[in-house]
Amino acid sequence: MICLTKELIINVASQGVEIALMEDKKLVELHNEKADASFAVGDLYLGKVKKLIPGLNAAFVDVGFEKDAFLHYTDLSPYIRSLLKFTNIAINDKTEDGFDFGKFSVEPEIVKTGKIAEVLNGRPNVLVQILKEPIAAKGPRLSCEISLPGRFVVITPFNDVVAVSRKIHSGDERKRLQKIIEAVKPKNFGVIVRTAAEGKQAAELREDLESLVTTWKTIQANLLNAVPPAKILSEQGKANSMLRDLLNEDFNRIVVNDRTIFADTKSYIQKIAPEKADIVTYYNNGSPIFDSFGVTKQVKASFGKTVNLPSGAYLIIEHTEALHVIDVNSGYKSVSNNQEQNAMETNLEAAEEVARQLRLRDLGGIIVVDFIDMKLPDNKKKLVDAMEQFMWTDRAKHAVLPISKFGLMQITRQRMKPEMNINTAEICPSCNGTGKISSTLILEDEIEKNLSYLIMQKHKGLTIFVHPIIFTYLTSGFISKRRRWSWKYKQKIKVVSNSAYHLTEFRFYDESDEEIKL
Repeated sequence: MICLTKELIINVASQGVEIALMEDKKLVELHNEKADASFAVGDLYLGKVKKLIPGLNAAFVDVGFEKDAFLHYTDLSPYIRSLLKFTNIAINDKTEDGFDFGKFSVEPEIVKTGKIAEVLNGRPNVLVQILKEPIAAKGPRLSCEISLPGRFVVITPFNDVVAVSRKIHSGDERKRLQKIIEAVKPKNFGVIVRTAAEGKQAAELREDLESLVTTWKTIQANLLNAVPPAKILSEQGKANSMLRDLLNEDFNRIVVNDRTIFADTKSYIQKIAPEKADIVTYYNNGSPIFDSFGVTKQVKASFGKTVNLPSGAYLIIEHTEALHVIDVNSGYKSVSNNQEQNAMETNLEAAEEVARQLRLRDLGGIIVVDFIDMKLPDNKKKLVDAMEQFMWTDRAKHAVLPISKFGLMQITRQRMKPEMNINTAEICPSCNGTGKISSTLILEDEIEKNLSYLIMQKHKGLTIFVHPIIFTYLTSGFISKRRRWSWKYKQKIKVVSNSAYHLTEFRFYDESDEEIKL
């Protein structure tokens, strides 16, 4: 397992919250949570089944998005009958303090190979959770397997199963955790114990579990008299959900530029990891927070079609409807005369950057990487092993396939939301984004036309500021263009070079060094 220094930089602006995750000062994840964000992964909605598609064994559900959301039979949950019953009872509940979920009678499970029309006949109202955010022309993808994640445990209603993360390898620890949870778990809740629970005390686990049960009661209360489509519960803010999933002993700094989120983050850290409360700091330095911590510069360098690597090699990243393609190019620099060794070293450097780019841009689906050709099977295996190691810290589910006989590596990566796409290009000051500038052949005429007009307006001691190339053109030779103008208009005309100007830019200044607006 790779141990990295982790920093979370949180930039709060009027349009939303931007969160940058840095590992060893390198930007690896960038999240943007808009102020009016909706249909985020984990959000719960009361939906109305609109259409059943037996051919797909799926249904389309209205959750308030412009396109109906997609719900497949495999995402229904074995406990869908219990969920439908619970949704109906909660909406129409007449009891004073809400019915007791612990006394809820669970319905029989559905079979894995059943038909959706048999389960959702009558097009009922159903409580659903966003599984994937709307992507391109598609609506959200839904799940009825409701789960509420905490720091140490995840609760799943309508069953009584307790499961412990497979990443906890100690048999004794697994038994200890199972025993603690079974002792405090309320009826009708299944519990999954997360890896972060390893070594934690019973009180911490109980507090986390009780917090999630309270959240379930909030869901129950929000369903009362609800009319679909309606949002029932929002996943907590990205900053807190990232802390919940990422916080560990390597997380050593969280910097926030907003007092409210600073206070929220600090109280959240104090609740889940009191010993790390000091890592949260408030930033109020005047300059933008992303500029101060090098995030802006890395964003500019990391997005775009071409990504340069320190050795001189570079990646070309292209997107198609079906997949993403990454081409590795060796560039200009070679470390030795051994072609195989050069290819291996460049490929290893590229593999690390590819793993970072997948997280940073949140690329999902199929990714094909065309590495530089290598002949030795051992080197190909080392490259695949290295790629798996570089992707170890990636929270999205992924699989890396061996290099094919054509030298291509195929990677599949879970896609949960639209990919991060930032346009790093800036509008050209010369052409204003049109791609065209005035012909340099007529530039001389344009300058002289303006010069003639200013002299007619009785301006004296004129100075023309131009780009260095134009300066050379106007002043070179014994009888230069500048000298001809001086003779023609019978006054001294000065030409000055300014490297900050674009090629066709020029400005006039009078004898008081004041710019003359044309």
